[in-house]
Amino acid sequence: MGAPHAGYADRTNGSDLGDDAHRVSARSLQDVASAPLIDVMRSLRTSQDGLSALEADARLATLGPNSVRTHRVSALAVLGRQLNNAVLMLLAVTAILSFFLGDGTQATIIGAILLISVGLSFFNEYRAERAAAALHDRVRHTAVVRRDGQFARVDVTALVPGDVIRLQLGEVVPADVRLITVNGLECNESILTGESTPSEKSAEPAAPDATITDASSLAFMGTVVSAGEAVGVIYATGPTAEFGRIAVGLGERQPETDFQRGLRRFSYLLLKVALTLTVVIIVTNLLLQRPLIDSALFGLAIAVGITPQLLPAVVSTSLASGSRRLARRKVLVKRLVCIEDLGDIDILMTDKTGTLTDGRLELLDTVDVGGVHAESVLGSGLLATDVDPSAGGVSANDLDAALWRNQVPVSGVTRLATLPFDHTRRATSALIDSAGTRRIIVKGAPEQVMARCEAIPEAANRTLTRLFADGRRVVAVASKAAPGQETLLAADEARLTLEGFLVFADNPKADVHDSLDRLTALGIEVKVATGDNPRVAEKVCTDVGLTSKGTITGAELQQLNDEELTTAARDHTIFARISPEQKARVISSLRQSHRSVGFLGDGVNDALALHSADVGISVDTATDVAKDAADVVLLEKDLSVLAEGVAEGRRIFANTIKYVLMGTSSNFGNMFSAAAASAVLSFLPMLPSQILLNNLLYDSSQLAIPTDRVDDEQLQAPAHWNIAFIRRFMLSFGPISSLFDFLTFGLMLGVLHAGPIEFRTGWFVESLATQTLIIFAIRTKRVPFLRSRPGALLTAATLSIVALGVILTVSPLAANLGFRPLPWQFFAALVGLTLCYMVLVEITKTWFYSQPMHVADRLRRTRGQVHRIHRRASRFSHSSPLPTPIASAGTASFR
Repeated sequence: MGAPHAGYADRTNGSDLGDDAHRVSARSLQDVASAPLIDVMRSLRTSQDGLSALEADARLATLGPNSVRTHRVSALAVLGRQLNNAVLMLLAVTAILSFFLGDGTQATIIGAILLISVGLSFFNEYRAERAAAALHDRVRHTAVVRRDGQFARVDVTALVPGDVIRLQLGEVVPADVRLITVNGLECNESILTGESTPSEKSAEPAAPDATITDASSLAFMGTVVSAGEAVGVIYATGPTAEFGRIAVGLGERQPETDFQRGLRRFSYLLLKVALTLTVVIIVTNLLLQRPLIDSALFGLAIAVGITPQLLPAVVSTSLASGSRRLARRKVLVKRLVCIEDLGDIDILMTDKTGTLTDGRLELLDTVDVGGVHAESVLGSGLLATDVDPSAGGVSANDLDAALWRNQVPVSGVTRLATLPFDHTRRATSALIDSAGTRRIIVKGAPEQVMARCEAIPEAANRTLTRLFADGRRVVAVASKAAPGQETLLAADEARLTLEGFLVFADNPKADVHDSLDRLTALGIEVKVATGDNPRVAEKVCTDVGLTSKGTITGAELQQLNDEELTTAARDHTIFARISPEQKARVISSLRQSHRSVGFLGDGVNDALALHSADVGISVDTATDVAKDAADVVLLEKDLSVLAEGVAEGRRIFANTIKYVLMGTSSNFGNMFSAAAASAVLSFLPMLPSQILLNNLLYDSSQLAIPTDRVDDEQLQAPAHWNIAFIRRFMLSFGPISSLFDFLTFGLMLGVLHAGPIEFRTGWFVESLATQTLIIFAIRTKRVPFLRSRPGALLTAATLSIVALGVILTVSPLAANLGFRPLPWQFFAALVGLTLCYMVLVEITKTWFYSQPMHVADRLRRTRGQVHRIHRRASRFSHSSPLPTPIASAGTASFR
């Protein structure tokens, strides 16, 4: 190991375990990287056999878990998000002004609105986040660690300095590690360095002045094993690791989603309308020489009345109820607003294994080139796995695990060197010594292995064709003599002799046909991207009932330019023998053609595609890199669960838009009526407190909207925020509301000869009835009740609020609220007016939805799609950092 490193090992003599670990962690990376390995091991009081379980537990108790930051649910943070809303800020300012202007009733009503909105939003989001945190606890990252001399898999939060761990392809390095043995290890360190080129690693000490970028003897927390494998000793965990020191100081602010952006833009639109209308009303009343305070209070009431005050509560209720439904189906959405993103997809690209198939590989047979059973092929295959043949054991690789299932160690064989699998060679090689005879064994994809063989028998091609036609997963085994050879390079994988094939079965899932039907009903086109042979992929798709428009291979894709790729991506269903870069390229091409793409993958080779998709979806059993790159994690790999998530996202958006359209149209109409009436009447058409009470009752009835039924056609395609559409809806239906308000004014003044109190009472009841009952028409494009039945809770809430409004006008509170009982003739006329109002709305609705989409709407939709492309692209580039490691409630997870 070389001479002791001056001033390094001596500093740790006489310290206890905790002090040793902290001291090594506190040393600069140059010290750890350049010191001889024996000194590092001595300072950590460990050996290459690792720690004992008792020692590891003691260190864990002293140093704490290996987590950078814990995903905790903060009540104050949730409350802060509720208050960060333009509509609620307007309400708060209005309440304060009302109080100081002397209208305590108005201030009280606005305060009640604020409490209801903020309280419901807080309650729903806080409960949903706690549920999400509980699900986060179930998403675990593990590492292979040597304890008591044996390798075992443990949760990464249980790792401590001194643990000896094994690093393999596709893993996120769980802590800062000094490497002991290295076999072709390369790490993507862009999360720390910004460099996209993988860093080659070595077990040799680095230079004394090494930095992160050239500390070749170290592997750092949060970086990704992109090739090879290694064994190393942990010297720093959690916040003492290089990445941990950075991450601890980082905020947890999440990027704004399209759903949130739409809500924000909508709030600003209403704020502009409200402020404009308020100024016009105050100025008009002042010109009419009315008291300033009365004019100001009335204007503020109009401003509040035109805004959907409970929109935050409705949205949070929808998202919270959706998250609970998805939680029951074992779907983890990293943020509540990602539920709506799920509903946006119209193409799902998925891998084959574990999605269309059971995902459990079984070794069916081992055959020679002629298709005859041959035990010798199995023997050679066992020697070219990631398991030491002389020791046996369990592999993390599915194929190798299936090979070693029910097998015993191979005696009399020494493995001198290996070349681990990578996605370029698509093969694993081993240099074996058996009784003094050395040979190289290569195991991998048949096309790649056979291309490196000499004199392939024709029988081998026939055997391979037959196995592929049966839908079998096939691995070729080849070998050659290597007398006297000591090392193994990729160039040695040449002039091989084909021995035969390892034949595996991965049967189609029993219920996948129904899941595909559900996705089709949601208007989602399913495409399959697989590294498997095209004939195997076609056979599986046929067996599960997935209709294919065609198959294209990675080799064929490689020859296409961007324009040809766009056509190929659109016109093919199966993409076989496809590389990670090609998956991402196909997804990007589909998105540029204005499709919203979800990608479901679980391997290290899927990370690039997961980042490139609009919605990245992975599973709990996926590699660390895949789980980190995903927006949604399925705790069970099941397409039916995914279909439920998509439907839930669309259901939430549909119900949110119901509230928005209803509130903007009826509120705008009523407030316009109030503004116009105030300009011509000698008295205020409704007191400010009555306007606010009207809106409080009206909005309260709409809290049941998240429970409403959604028409099937609203789930068949994604919908998006469209401010131009909302504005046109408001300007189309708002005047209808105003028309019936003016008819009510005529009834009260011309027929019933009402005074100011009776006038205000009559308009209060008519306004509440029409704008509340109209939800039954606006909630659907169909004929209400006959072809679209509303939810029972929504129906009960709506009718109850109308009844409550009428009761208030005759209750003991009537005088205090400024009301007076009305004659029966008014209520008879009210029934007729309400029926006529709803009929006219139905006629207008039919006309409105029959109009072609306005050019401006199309432009805005296109810009929205382009914006989504830019948003998702910004999440990943070859030079950008990978997701931040964050532990959730004591579980290290890299999200």
